Parts: sequence; C-alpha cells; structure tokens
Amino acid sequence: MVKKVINLVILVPLGIILIVLSVANRQSVTLALNPFEPQDQLLSLTAPFFVFLFLALILGLVIGSFATWFAQGKYRKRARHESKAAMKWQEEADRHKSRAEQIAGQSLSQLSAK
Repeated sequence: MVKKVINLVILVPLGIILIVLSVANRQSVTLALNPFEPQDQLLSLTAPFFVFLFLALILGLVIGSFATWFAQGKYRKRARHESKAAMKWQEEADRHKSRAEQIAGQSLSQLSAK
C-alpha cells in the first residue's frame, strides 16, 4: 500500500512534468555531431527537442545503473562468499548434530541393556 502511494506521489507528478516538457519543446532542432563542420547533413540529426531530452534522460539512467552495478560488485562477491561459507558451516553443524544423536542413542541403548 505504501509503495502505491509513493508511486503515485512521485510518478504522477513526474509524468505530468514530462508531458508538459514534451508539449513545450515540440520545435525541431538539429543535433550536429561534426564539431568542425556543423552544416554537414551526414552527421546531424533533426528531431523535436523533447526527443533529445528523453534520450539524454534514458542514457543517464542506463549509465547510472551500470555504474551502480559495477560499484556494488565487491559487495555481491562478498555476499556469495559468505553464503557459501554459511552453507558449509550449516552442513558441518548438521553432521555434528547427527553424530551427537547417534552417540546419545548408543549411550541410551547401553544404559538400558545394563
């Protein structure tokens, strides 16, 4: 429920802002990729300005996601290592428990035989 409220509080205003931004920036602009000759039509793109804004936003999100993923790699590696160690210790504890139960069972059978 809280997640839905947070989504509404954040996503609805963000969507409204993006729609207003798109409507306000409908004019076509040319993005020149050749810094030495901007009039070169081969290395230029013409599109509405909001398209370039959205592409920059999406590119920023993707680059930020990859940067975060790579930065957190050492933590994921440590978690994998500790998970394997925890499983190893759990298996050892189970072996000791079963061995203790065997010894206790043998001791009880020896006591009852006397």
